Amino acid sequence: MTNQAAIKSTAAPTIRRLPPGAVNRIAAGEVIERPAAVVKELVENALDAGARRIDIEVERGGKTRMVVTDDGCGMSADDLVLAVERHATSKLGPGADGDYDLTNIATMGFRGEALPSIGAVARLSMISRVAGAGSAWRLDVEGGEMSEPAPEGFGGTGTRIEVRDLFFATPARLKFLKSDQAETAAVGDVVRRLAMSRPDVAISLTSSGRKMLNLAAEAPGEAGRLARLAAIMGRDFGDNAIAVDATRDSARVSGFAGLPTYNRGLPDKQYLFVNGRPVRDKLIVGAVRGAYADFLSRDRHPAVALFVDLPPPEVDVNVHPAKTEVRFRDAGTIRGLLVGALRHALAEAGHRASTTTSAYALGKMAPHSGSAAPYQGAARANPFRRDFQNPDQGLADRAGDFEGTSSPNAREESAADSDDDQPADHPLGAARAQLHETYIVAQTADGLIIVDQHAAHERLVYERMKARLVEGRVAGQGLLIPEIVEMSADEIARLEPRFSEFQELGLVLERFGEDAVMVRETPALLGEVDVKKLVQSLADDLASIGDTVSLKEKLEEVCSSMACHGSVRAGRRLNGDEMNALLRQMEATPHSGQCNHGRPTYVELKLADIERLFGRR
Repeated sequence: MTNQAAIKSTAAPTIRRLPPGAVNRIAAGEVIERPAAVVKELVENALDAGARRIDIEVERGGKTRMVVTDDGCGMSADDLVLAVERHATSKLGPGADGDYDLTNIATMGFRGEALPSIGAVARLSMISRVAGAGSAWRLDVEGGEMSEPAPEGFGGTGTRIEVRDLFFATPARLKFLKSDQAETAAVGDVVRRLAMSRPDVAISLTSSGRKMLNLAAEAPGEAGRLARLAAIMGRDFGDNAIAVDATRDSARVSGFAGLPTYNRGLPDKQYLFVNGRPVRDKLIVGAVRGAYADFLSRDRHPAVALFVDLPPPEVDVNVHPAKTEVRFRDAGTIRGLLVGALRHALAEAGHRASTTTSAYALGKMAPHSGSAAPYQGAARANPFRRDFQNPDQGLADRAGDFEGTSSPNAREESAADSDDDQPADHPLGAARAQLHETYIVAQTADGLIIVDQHAAHERLVYERMKARLVEGRVAGQGLLIPEIVEMSADEIARLEPRFSEFQELGLVLERFGEDAVMVRETPALLGEVDVKKLVQSLADDLASIGDTVSLKEKLEEVCSSMACHGSVRAGRRLNGDEMNALLRQMEATPHSGQCNHGRPTYVELKLADIERLFGRR
């Protein structure tokens, strides 16, 4: 008899109703998959109870013991009994029609599953006292078996919940837990996310006697939120964060985003909170990538903490047992709001660059211990003295090569800049020298600026190209003799369907035989450009973009490639007027603090920091 026949001949199985203990353990598996989930549920309950201080203790990552103590409203003896019953909760109430609206959730918790689930798989002990009560009450639950409430000594108002021997009632689940260190890290991540969502609440976390987190309550408002975020995400984030605030219809997004030059190799510092609830959602990944597409390469990621507030009926928080995911009624609108808010905040940042680059530079220049080289005094010439005294001296001999639409023309920008010797008048100061024909040194009112001339001009050209695209078509400049670029058949096949779209960028291409394309015009903004390298680079870009994606959707990437090839190259000597013209354009151009790849265009060193390097402070 085949297996199929055996299956058909078997009698239908009997349907049985599972006992309450088995039901509770199954439900617990949906909500409580590791110690961090227990901590999350207990801390959320404390927040819903109005706690102003929450203290968490764990041992062995929470496997053997977890304690959460809060100063919230507390529970009476009757409340303790109801709290460990399945589907009992204080977080939902009947509406005007007597029905319970599951789409209008305004609390951190809502399922009524946490405490019964924990009690079903662990040893749970709860001590709680309400304001004005003569004593606290204690209730124990062990493997789903509940004791009678009993009076207990407990100072103050609030609740203390202790969970011991997690999964002792379901030992098979213990094999799926990770190392103590990994479970401790997971607990820390959960607590940090909850602490970020509520800066007004003091939170501490202790692991096996070691204090991992000790956060005081912050003042309400934007400053308090940033202080809490900086305490968790790092001081550098606080120093390099820009405020985000935008509203669309009934939804609002606020929070902070890191400057593009403050970026990371992993997207591990991107946080989203919906109505105060920390959630993990792919929505934020796509929105952040889209907003920062102008500034970062795909292997670099910004740091952001965004808070979305909208009416509860507009978001479903009941789609995941552990409440770590949500579903928006109009996800497209929320994504557009996030992207728009981030782009607006980045535009407001202007030419600001991150402080981390300056700190790194100062660290590299810090004096090292050991014997210093003897000071040579007047016997050793200062190689920069001539340029600092007269920035035009030694730079004018090749100034004519720099003129044209591809570079800042000092005579067109401002005649006053050529005689500008007042660094206090401009945020980026006045040019004093050019080093290695690559870096511009400018003096500011309280320090100095070092500018990467190629990176800076690349951003300027890119922003000008985008502005022209908004206005209409980018102007092209005809080549006196069209240039023939030899390419493979595959590369030409990628380029040819996009010829009309390239024409909008001022680049006019035509097919020339089987193995070449002819370039008739190049974007006028680029001035003199290596045509062959530009066309080859665009063909490579299309290979990575893919044929199914409209080039217009990737217009920034194409513009970025063009801007890079048309910018002032390193190794080009500039005179004083040209250097000052570049600085003035940077001040007037949004996002000029970083190039198109997320690298800083300048480093600022404050006079006080320089004086510390020489022991003057």
